[in-house]
Amino acid sequence: MNLSVKGPGLLLWIVIGAVLAVGFGSFFPEAALRTELLGVLFLNALKMMVLPLIITSIIVGVMSLGDVRRLGALGVKTFLYYMVTTGLSVAVGIGLVLILQPGVGFSAFGGPLPEAVRAEGVYSIVDVLTGLIHPNLVQAAVELKILPIIFASILFGTAFTMLGEQKSIVEQFFSACNEAVMKIVHGIMYFAPLGIFGLIASRLGSTGGGGAVWDLVVQLGKYAGTVVTGLTIHGLLVLPLILYLFSGKNPGRYFLHLAKALLTAFATASSSSTLPLTLECVTEEARVSNRTAGFVLPLGATINMDGTALYEAVAAIFIAQSYGISLGGGELVVIFLTATLAAIGAAGIPEAGLVTMVLVLQSVGLPVEGIGMILAVDWLLDRCRTTVNVWGDAVGAAVVDHLEGTEG
Repeated sequence: MNLSVKGPGLLLWIVIGAVLAVGFGSFFPEAALRTELLGVLFLNALKMMVLPLIITSIIVGVMSLGDVRRLGALGVKTFLYYMVTTGLSVAVGIGLVLILQPGVGFSAFGGPLPEAVRAEGVYSIVDVLTGLIHPNLVQAAVELKILPIIFASILFGTAFTMLGEQKSIVEQFFSACNEAVMKIVHGIMYFAPLGIFGLIASRLGSTGGGGAVWDLVVQLGKYAGTVVTGLTIHGLLVLPLILYLFSGKNPGRYFLHLAKALLTAFATASSSSTLPLTLECVTEEARVSNRTAGFVLPLGATINMDGTALYEAVAAIFIAQSYGISLGGGELVVIFLTATLAAIGAAGIPEAGLVTMVLVLQSVGLPVEGIGMILAVDWLLDRCRTTVNVWGDAVGAAVVDHLEGTEG
């Protein structure tokens, strides 16, 4: 069987692992507890890749712009589009999860509240702003305080673009590092079926099995429904409205032009893998200029992740609700900012959202183990959010192209 990360083989094994875990954890709860090691190893491997993934992705993304002093109107408009649409997607997700509250009453995987979470202080807007700059980046890395790491990576990426002849050496180095990180993440994903089996089975076993299975189905259905509803609102209402208002294009016709790319995105769960087909559809079928598409789409495949940002915000608040943790205005602002910025580090590869999810959870002191609750349905949600990611990139190309006045 094909186990390529880009193919259907791994997806099938992940589904099999999740299904077997539900059955094993339900009917053999005591034996299922012994599978916890598999889940812990898989989760630790994901956490291990957090910092290298964020640092290399952001620096390579910033350096791909060229000399930032010469970005001009194209760069400004592109980044404005990215920030606005990503922020809108996170706002939609936060609004929905607060209204629908899919995690309230969900206790199957919650377990006792960790003492470390109870001890967390109250976040404020001042904490958010001061948290952007850390006096010791090594300490920030050790403590996985991701906001200052993201901010510093952007600064370094910007500075590297101004090195003149030395820029190419630095760019080659970080590009190689970025590719190596992606290969390692790909390798980790080969163990996803076992890891997912261990996480789900051991959690079900800890509840005693039996009726907990039905509770899992009901509650995860509400969670998945909340994510899909948010993605649908953003993908079929927010983005088409932006496309029509700022480019004058017919959203339905433009969507049809991108059909091949969007289907490929759903099948591969990878923005990067879909990029060649996205460029072809946007330039040859939708008639967006090569100059604009060649700048907006490759950059977007790295740092413009509307669907991923929405999903991470919903998942983080769902986990907080399931643990009975009340989030105030300060924490919601932190989640909004972290989900928006962490999407920059979610490289266009399958399941990268699971890695950056750790960042969002730790930014407000939520238990990372909560990820185990959502892995059973993540394989499907990953494809849904990747499709929205690619759709957002394509809409951005049309909008920026119209604003630049260079339409094909």
